[in-house]
Parts: sequence; C-alpha cells; structure tokens
Amino acid sequence: MTVHGKMEIDFEIKAPADKFHDVFSCRPHHISNISPDKVQGVDLHDGNWGKAGSIICWSYTHDGETKVAKEVIESIDDEKNSTTFRVIEGDLMKLYKNFVLIVHATPKQGGGSVVHWALEYEKLSEEETEPYSLLQFCVHVSKDIDLHLMEQAQAQTQA
Repeated sequence: MTVHGKMEIDFEIKAPADKFHDVFSCRPHHISNISPDKVQGVDLHDGNWGKAGSIICWSYTHDGETKVAKEVIESIDDEKNSTTFRVIEGDLMKLYKNFVLIVHATPKQGGGSVVHWALEYEKLSEEETEPYSLLQFCVHVSKDIDLHLMEQAQAQTQA
C-alpha cells in the first residue's frame, strides 16, 4: 500500500523574490558554490538551464550521507516566482514512488520575500518516515542562497 503525503513550510528571507527564484529556475548549478557543504554539484543532463523539461542531477549531502537525485524541471513560472522539480531517479526513489519539490517566493511589502517549499510524495511503504529532514535541508539551502544574494547586493552597492 502506498501513502501520499505533503509537507510545506514558509519562512522569510531578505533577498528579492525574483532573484531567489532565478537561482532555482535558471542557475541551480550555482548552488554548489553557494552552499558547498550541502550541495556538491548540479549538472545538466538534458535540455537547457532555465527551461521546463530539462533534466538535472544533484549531488548533495543529507543526514550525513552523500546522495544523488535526478530531476526533471516540470515547470517554471517567472510571474509567480515558482519552480517545480520531479525526482525521476536517485536515492529518494528507494523510499518514494513519486517525489515532487515546489519552491515559490512571494515578494513582501517593504522588501524581502516569503519562501514556500512544498514536498509532495508517495511513499513505497507506510513504515517510511516523513521527509522532515529533507524539508529542513531545503530551508537551510534557501537561507544560504539568501545570504549569498544579500552579500552580492551589498558588494554591488559598495562598488
């Protein structure tokens, strides 16, 4: 028997929503430079950066273990600052029949953004734990990206 689930989290960042969205939608390969302790590489396997339908492969460290995930970029919505990834191969497929990650950034009045992560999944067995630590991993990577974007913005204003 398979079990469907969904986990979501919202949190604030200081970076503009469009800049944050651009990292996930068009430049995920930069994340390994932004958050090298968590993401060791993001490679393009098929298609083009920033295009729906492209296939990318993540090498990352989660819960102390090196893991991989091959994902198709299902959709990119630049107006809503939203990107959807569907995992098609890798470590998560040992535990889940389906796994989708959605990241969405909403501009906040007065500056900054609210980031919304949603993990939608179908577990292979009821005994499998919920992916709480993976959701926290997404939050930590997002905060690393926020810090990087704010450092870039500060450097540009000082130049």
